Amino acid sequence: MESNYSVQIEAFAEKHFIKNFKKKYNSSWDVTLRAIFFQLEHIDNFLQTDKAITIIDSGEVKIIKTEFKIAGSKESAKTSGNRCIVAWHIKDRFVSILLVYSKTDLTSGNKETEEWKKIIKDNYSNYKDLF
Repeated sequence: MESNYSVQIEAFAEKHFIKNFKKKYNSSWDVTLRAIFFQLEHIDNFLQTDKAITIIDSGEVKIIKTEFKIAGSKESAKTSGNRCIVAWHIKDRFVSILLVYSKTDLTSGNKETEEWKKIIKDNYSNYKDLF
């Protein structure tokens, strides 16, 4: 299957939560990240599953929340609590990974969406006006 979109990890995402996944899951994280990239390369198809949902659609950019599981784990993507927030630039044909986190990485517990939206607004000036 040919890729539809290029995928990039933003520096903020790499520096913060992704480094924790690397440390915690070692080689399982490498396999997981490859699977995430594959899904995002085909994001238009991925959105047709129950593992991805559009949160914001500005026409040119969509902010999407996805769920994923760690490769080799017995948990489902939904019950794992692992999330990925991406910006899909439809016209420019690329996907930016903005955040990769586990629900336990966020401090407010029951206000997960509010917290990740604030993180994006505070750390990504090019997306803050979407919220």
